[in-house]
Amino acid sequence: MSNNYPQPLSGMVVPRFGEVATFMRLPIERDPARLDIALVGVPWDGGTTFRPGARHGPREMRNMSTLMRRVHHASLVSPYELCRVGDHGDTPVNPIDLHDSLKRIEGFFARLHQAGAAPLSAGGDHLVTLPILRAIARERPVGVIHFDAHSDTSDAYFDGQKYTHGTPFRRAIEEGLIEPRRMIQIGVRGSIYERGEKDWANSVGIRIVHIEEYFRRGAEAVIAEAREIVGGGPTYVSFDVDGLDPVYAPGTGTPEIGGFSTAEAQRMIRLLDGLDLVGGDVVEVAPPFDPSGNTALVGATLMFEILCVLAPAVARRKNLS
Repeated sequence: MSNNYPQPLSGMVVPRFGEVATFMRLPIERDPARLDIALVGVPWDGGTTFRPGARHGPREMRNMSTLMRRVHHASLVSPYELCRVGDHGDTPVNPIDLHDSLKRIEGFFARLHQAGAAPLSAGGDHLVTLPILRAIARERPVGVIHFDAHSDTSDAYFDGQKYTHGTPFRRAIEEGLIEPRRMIQIGVRGSIYERGEKDWANSVGIRIVHIEEYFRRGAEAVIAEAREIVGGGPTYVSFDVDGLDPVYAPGTGTPEIGGFSTAEAQRMIRLLDGLDLVGGDVVEVAPPFDPSGNTALVGATLMFEILCVLAPAVARRKNLS
């Protein structure tokens, strides 16, 4: 382990309820050039169309991430031995101007990308994925593994509004940021506005795995297919907590019953090991709807799970460069 790599504050030295809360108890690092992986909060939910509150997600996920220790218990991966990981703070946002917020968020991640740091972010509603992809995928489109109850490929809401948390992946594909035939969506379910709601997504080649198919085939088979779809190219992971059944994550804006469990989510993320991952996010944690704090704990834990497959991918690229 390099002495130059930031390390989490140990709960064996300072109790977890002590000190300032940061992602995974890591040091704050404002210089992206000093990081291989930047943990970022995006405290914005201006794209929400139903229950707001995801703007408070990053703060509570930081609090709950104090429960994460240094080493993954199953894979034995210690991401902080592989990469320089730090809490890079929150993006600037404008809570009263959607388009200004998108520009601010994009600019923040563009600086990270230019410095060579891979982003792992806590949202925020799902529209925040769009400016992140604008920042990191302009030079070459990425594949996407997307866990969600919703496809988020609608065209517009409310008489032509193109930018909501229900439209980010359609906009990203239209802008050439995602290779649609290298995209898979897992866990989609719930009632829809019209029969043809997913026709556009199907027409461009997105693979949609509805929850009924997921339960029929199981995590291993679905993720094996996901790995085939994204192949060896750069891949982004986006996890909306409403992909989980709301018994596990009630604090979210658009809950849908009948989802997968937290244990199944962990299993799926662990099976992504070995892919060329370039970043990820966990979005739609809305703490006001879950006073217990459990949804924020779920979000923080899923961030750690993604970190433990992202760090080996980043380390491999570093060693090859």
